[in-house]
Amino acid sequence: MKVGIIGAGASGVFASIILRQNYIDTTVIERNSIAMKKIYATGNGRCNFTNRNVSYKNYHGENKKFSISAIKKFDNYKVIEFFNDIGILEVELENGKIFPKSLQASSVVKQMMCLANHLEVEFIYDSFVNEISKNDGIFEVRCDNGKFYKFDYLIVACGSRAYKKSGSDGNGYLLCQKLGHSIVKTHPGIVQLKLKGDSFKKMSGCKFKANAKLIVDGKKVSEMYHDVLFTDYGISGPTILQFSGEAIRAKNRGQDVKISIDTVDLDENKLYEYLIYIISINYYKKIKELLVGLVNDMLINEILSQAKIDPEKNVSELSKNQINNLSRVIKNLEFEVDGYKDEESGQITCGGVSTDEINPSTMESKIVENLYIIGEIMDIDGDCGGYNLQWAFSSAYSAAISIVKKEK
Repeated sequence: MKVGIIGAGASGVFASIILRQNYIDTTVIERNSIAMKKIYATGNGRCNFTNRNVSYKNYHGENKKFSISAIKKFDNYKVIEFFNDIGILEVELENGKIFPKSLQASSVVKQMMCLANHLEVEFIYDSFVNEISKNDGIFEVRCDNGKFYKFDYLIVACGSRAYKKSGSDGNGYLLCQKLGHSIVKTHPGIVQLKLKGDSFKKMSGCKFKANAKLIVDGKKVSEMYHDVLFTDYGISGPTILQFSGEAIRAKNRGQDVKISIDTVDLDENKLYEYLIYIISINYYKKIKELLVGLVNDMLINEILSQAKIDPEKNVSELSKNQINNLSRVIKNLEFEVDGYKDEESGQITCGGVSTDEINPSTMESKIVENLYIIGEIMDIDGDCGGYNLQWAFSSAYSAAISIVKKEK
């Protein structure tokens, strides 16, 4: 029996390894001249290949629980064990991120390909698949160079639209659609956000650590403490990248989406009391002068604007209600999300092949027998921090083992 895999990214190569370890004839077709091109960009070139804190709650899509079965089957500890066994020791850095000790993404590529080549996985490079059909139970795969292949099983591991220069241009969606699958609308994820208005432009370049919240229709849906960076188009930083997928989904549903930033690490009541105190001994200052040293200088005008206080006003003129409102705004500086930076900036793609049409335990299509769909091409996206590579490995393992079991 022959298995064909379209795409030599992390999920495709890992599936081929599991299949060949179980003596199944496997061919991987890749449009690039090398395998795993996208891996080199992950983790800022260091490749955080999983996370210590993996849970189904780190994954998103129309069916958020779809990932449970695959992750249980091949969890983060099994991923770490796999890499240990092929010579890659792990190091854990911030927020549970797991990297190779070398802190080089190339280490992951080299060791995985070393094993795949040892197992005699067949790789066909520089071949762009433009047509898949199934006749009499056999998959027929055609490439734009005129070459033609036949397989008993087919795994689609084409990736998404993220990092187009690596070869991910969304072609996999078209291939799956032609086979009868539906596609959940796609948009970038782990991406910078645009903000409504232009007041944020005066704060461009302002970077600080803060507790930020994603507010959808007035309700907090996410919260995180990390760096926040204002830009000329809106807002960025690890916190914002983490929020972005959920924020864009909510915007696409027509919901009201805001980012709330706590600009000072003080309880709101204590902040109010502190403001009362410093006003009493700095009565000669203007309000814009009073806030220097409490918050970043670049935030002062925006804070006062949202608090509806004239920055030239003397602090002695402030009422208790105004001081109370000022403390509230300092703790909850709000901006309305207006979209995302651009398609090219997303590290991942949200949306994709509908998980309603895929068996969550095996990754086999519910529409086409012996067709498997793995990795980022489906409507599952993980948080920033190694979760997406974990999904690549978990989904690939589930598909490969399902084929192995069918062949026993």
